[in-house]
Amino acid sequence: MNGALFCNTWRPPILQIKCPSHRRGRRLFFTPGSTVALGRRMRDQHVVAAASVETSAVELKKGIAEFYDESSGVWEDIWGEHMHHGFYDPNASVDVSDHLPAQIRMIEEAFRFADVSEDSTRRPKSIVDVGCGIGGSSRYLAKKFGAECHGITLSPVQAQRAQALAAAQGLADQVFFQVADALDQPFPDGKFDLVWSMESGEHMPDKQKFVSELARVAAPGATIIIVTWCHRDLSPSEVSLKPEEEKLLNKICDAYYLPAWCSTADYVKLFESLSLQDIKSADWSANVAPFWPAVIRSAFTWRGFTSLLRSGYQKDLIRFAIITCRKPR
Repeated sequence: MNGALFCNTWRPPILQIKCPSHRRGRRLFFTPGSTVALGRRMRDQHVVAAASVETSAVELKKGIAEFYDESSGVWEDIWGEHMHHGFYDPNASVDVSDHLPAQIRMIEEAFRFADVSEDSTRRPKSIVDVGCGIGGSSRYLAKKFGAECHGITLSPVQAQRAQALAAAQGLADQVFFQVADALDQPFPDGKFDLVWSMESGEHMPDKQKFVSELARVAAPGATIIIVTWCHRDLSPSEVSLKPEEEKLLNKICDAYYLPAWCSTADYVKLFESLSLQDIKSADWSANVAPFWPAVIRSAFTWRGFTSLLRSGYQKDLIRFAIITCRKPR
């Protein structure tokens, strides 16, 4: 891996082609029993796939969909309908029961950071949720802004569950979900005036294509928001991460089916390359960290998380970042 860590093509090593997830880091958080067995079974399937140089992106997407088709119910039990981290005051002491309000705060803090207007004449009216999971953000955004929202996921089970929850909340005519690839979205150019990606960017194998698609479907003047895990920014004197850092990221990729990582600065450069405007970024690592001890104290087992991902955070290697911009009018 180099400093940019853009995985623009699939490569034969296992780390690059093992079932990169389209949505969240939910596989990190195993409950004892069937979920661990499921993860091992899926890993075994993709180790075999990785042995073939000809393993295609189509096969990989199929593996992702199958994983979430089988496991989304478990993650909903753990995360709730939003399935993403919450935003806390740094060093706060929290319980798992505090997570839902913090998840909502995460969404609201992202709006505040991106200067998304709530004025009736300027607020978004058409939204896409890229990597929507079971649609928690989509439904919240639709209700908050009175907007039409489209969510995309690779998992048919997630799309079906998301639509069922929308119907149960009276949003069936306002929020729509479908199976689609974030790197090849089924929407026309310039359709949405808010493009939203909450904890899905880290799972995209081609960061340049990912950002390009977000920009393509954004309408002139639209806001683009990415909240994602990154590796640390490189210093001006560095051309790559340290060998021990690359080794740890390799372990994380291997364990959690992730493609190559990039930094917040890499995302900013991608936005700049597309001539996007009002580009801003911030490190929110300290604001998500309080949730980890709360879950560790709960009945769920986060051993993989604490031994690898949390280790990366403690070493200042892994960062939780927000990157926002606007498409020129």
